[in-house]
Amino acid sequence: MAQGPWSSIAPPGEFRPYVAPGEGLPEFTPRAIILGIFAGLFFGAITVYVGLRAGLTVSASIPIAVLSISILRAFGKASILENNIVQTTGSAGESIAGGVIFTLPALIFLGLPLEYWSVFFLALIGGWLGVLFMIPLRRQLIVKEHGNLLYPEGTACADVLVAGDRGGSFAGRVFWGFGLGGLYALLMETMGFWLDTPEYQPKWLPGASVRANITPEYLGVGYIIGPRIAGILLAGGVFSWLVLMPAIKFFGSLTPGPLFPSLIPIGRMTADNLYVSYVRPMGAGAVAAAGTITLARTIPTIANALSAGWKDLRASHAAPAVRGRTERDLSMKVVVLGSLAVIVMMWMLLTFRPVPGARTGLLANLLAAVFVVLFGFLFVTVSSRICGLIGNSSNPISGMAIATLMATCAIFLVVGWTASAFAVLALTIGGVVCVASSNAGGTSQDLKTGYLIGATPSNQQLALMIGVMASVFAVGGTLILMNVGLEQFKPARISINVHHLPAGVAVEKQRMAYQGKSYVLLNALGSRVVPDGNYLYDPSAHEIDIQWIHGIGSEKAAAPQARLMATVINGILQRLLPWRIVLVGVFLVVVVELLGVRSLPFAVGAYLPIDTTLAIFAGGAIRWLAERGVKDKSAGEGEFSPGPLYASGLIAGGGIFGLLGIIIYLFGDPNFRYHFLPQHFLFVGPRLLGSLAQSRGLAVLMFALLGATQFYFARRKLN
Repeated sequence: MAQGPWSSIAPPGEFRPYVAPGEGLPEFTPRAIILGIFAGLFFGAITVYVGLRAGLTVSASIPIAVLSISILRAFGKASILENNIVQTTGSAGESIAGGVIFTLPALIFLGLPLEYWSVFFLALIGGWLGVLFMIPLRRQLIVKEHGNLLYPEGTACADVLVAGDRGGSFAGRVFWGFGLGGLYALLMETMGFWLDTPEYQPKWLPGASVRANITPEYLGVGYIIGPRIAGILLAGGVFSWLVLMPAIKFFGSLTPGPLFPSLIPIGRMTADNLYVSYVRPMGAGAVAAAGTITLARTIPTIANALSAGWKDLRASHAAPAVRGRTERDLSMKVVVLGSLAVIVMMWMLLTFRPVPGARTGLLANLLAAVFVVLFGFLFVTVSSRICGLIGNSSNPISGMAIATLMATCAIFLVVGWTASAFAVLALTIGGVVCVASSNAGGTSQDLKTGYLIGATPSNQQLALMIGVMASVFAVGGTLILMNVGLEQFKPARISINVHHLPAGVAVEKQRMAYQGKSYVLLNALGSRVVPDGNYLYDPSAHEIDIQWIHGIGSEKAAAPQARLMATVINGILQRLLPWRIVLVGVFLVVVVELLGVRSLPFAVGAYLPIDTTLAIFAGGAIRWLAERGVKDKSAGEGEFSPGPLYASGLIAGGGIFGLLGIIIYLFGDPNFRYHFLPQHFLFVGPRLLGSLAQSRGLAVLMFALLGATQFYFARRKLN
């Protein structure tokens, strides 16, 4: 593609947008907004599904832009500015979902129900905050820093929109990926024709396990993030599952009794037991340390961005009242009044419809609302700046949420607010700030795209507000659907006195019915007697009878960042953290940093199950193979090259058909209130294939064939 003055690499003084400021092309049209709303709902749900399973999210702007170009073309010629409004509106779904899944599911780990409307309003407040605070920062970070802050996803999306406007076919690759990925997910997960997680446990290395969750979305995520990040993620998994766990098994087997925090002797522990009891706390310490280090590195960026933003805010009062179309932002009155409205909304939510278990005083609620705005502005600035340097996918928003939680919990601890209600209050503050930071990163990329192609900033900002409002409907619903649809009830015999519960165990609900029997619902977090989780206590037998494994937090939806948030809150306020194991993870990150390796992906890889990181690595390896020997790098590299487009389709297809599989399973579950389908009526693979459906070889073969399609479409040039 020829590089004109509109190009993203043009020097700041020579830059001209693709659409001149004087051109009056259609932009904020009803069809663009409606299509953007549907895209936000669609990709918001997919991001929740993939993010809870993989602990990672990928940008949705480019696949939305590609689909918009194709769909709007069917209804007549669409302008590039209309397609930009579609991707701007729709990308809010991915940004909001990313912030929500990293924090709010921690309510489950704190022993509280996950309510739809609580998630809805907290996500809405955080999403709007992320857009509002980017309005005064746009001129400083997007315009004045044009040559310094590249915003890679936003720049790539602009290239896609320009290429689509000039002609060419991109949507075909996305649709191929969507179709094949969806078919693969349907046959594997819903119909059971082959295993979704083939596993090998070497007898010559007790405690180790090699497994891969061979989903199309993991393959797509791995291809998009590339071989280096995927390799670092797998390195963390290899350390945990093939080094640390066998070492624990070897040395721990010499001890006859259990070692804290496990209640099972190490000699009798499976690989999953070792992971839950020892690796996960270590991984939590590693992720917290890596997030803190990443955040500490941005302190100069924080100071510079805040200083520049304040100067630009003051200078805006002296600027001319009338600006050209491409320089027109929403009024500062919108920012000020919107911020005040956020404080009022947050206070009213906490006072009149609080998150379950978060009933505190009026003063604490007001303080929480003010904290949300103060921390929100701080980390919105940080998030935007970081995204400009390293991209949205590498934005450490979980580290920002941890910093918010730690600061809030420290203040609560000083004033003596250590009750469980204040733990939930701290989480709501961190959740809103995390959503705001996440959406600020996505908003920055969208505004960069608009700046490059010549969009109207005020129209984009309004579209983002609409996109936030629409996408929160899908995000909360998908979160709860996965929590219910993936839940399990397993036998667990633990003798305990419900009237004298040990530290870390609390009664969550006095009465809970399950299979016609009444139980007491208990929650354990940080206990030395009962492993973390929810349990059904049988009053007649005076013992825990069943463990209730929620869908979120299970192997199918690990939600590593959210569990970390709960661990941090509980550890600070209740002093119930297994600190020695956590510190092992902290110093592991120190070693990795001294080796010159990016510690955050390594820490996430050490925390996640290896079945996730190994499948993601397969996608990264295919990208490495596809790009070997390619002289024309435009055919194998870049965000809008054929490989990432097909990978985006795999993620979308695998995600949406995975969600459909959960819905079908839920409506066939006899324990579900609204079930009306025969149980497992589509699960026909084992009946048709017999033992072959449980074969590791068949599962690996099918995943290899899916990887071959990724390789094929990555090497095949776009038309």
